Amino acid sequence: MPGLKITLLQQPLVWMDGPANLRHFDIQLEEITGRDVIVLPEMFTTGFAMEAAKQSMAQEDVIAWMQDKARHTNALIAGSAALQTERGPVNRFLLVEPEGKVHFYDKRHLFRMADEHHHYAAGNARVVFEWRGWRILPLVCYDLRFPVWSRNRDDYDLLLYVANWPAPRSLHWQSLLVARAIENQAWVAACNRVGTDGNGHHYRGDSRVISPQGEIIATAKAHLATRIDAEMSLSALQEYRAQFPAWQDADPFTLE
Repeated sequence: MPGLKITLLQQPLVWMDGPANLRHFDIQLEEITGRDVIVLPEMFTTGFAMEAAKQSMAQEDVIAWMQDKARHTNALIAGSAALQTERGPVNRFLLVEPEGKVHFYDKRHLFRMADEHHHYAAGNARVVFEWRGWRILPLVCYDLRFPVWSRNRDDYDLLLYVANWPAPRSLHWQSLLVARAIENQAWVAACNRVGTDGNGHHYRGDSRVISPQGEIIATAKAHLATRIDAEMSLSALQEYRAQFPAWQDADPFTLE
């Protein structure tokens, strides 16, 4: 059974300048071939900006750009953006296939410490979709802190995170990613940004790919604009879950 080849683009973002960010990622994507999934950070067109709730790029323009990149790389292109929708402004994780099909997930847990919940509408749907034989659950940044929402119901193989996770809480980021992999017996891939945003918050990256047993199989150097590549094995995951079926003893979602 073929593995899933993934690339995470750990990059800085230009504050509130969609065209500049797209030009930057144009350059990064030019040299990438032979991958199945390519992941950009959270809010890759603006940075984690509350202002983007009213001044973001049009959704159709962001999707058209992602469709073009997915077609040229023959890979699923993934990343979240601040978008205006029929539900109001949302932090929407877009995942676009080479043939143009769009999957999306609206961030459920909005970061109240930055008043994100006052600027964006929270998502209310958990989304799992299939890509090249893999079942994928996309989540965004602050969602990482809430294990019930990410609980594997024996319905996904890969837990995919995008983030603007600040450097002062990097220990939380690194620890929780490993915990989510172990407790859900699933692969975890997480792409965080680097650099400093328009509010002076600094990001060190620490993007990584983690095995179902919590092993870090690929990681980006802190503070460095870079890409990391990894290949994940579905057969190894299925074999591990069959040999160590802890998932069968999970508590019900609603406890009496």
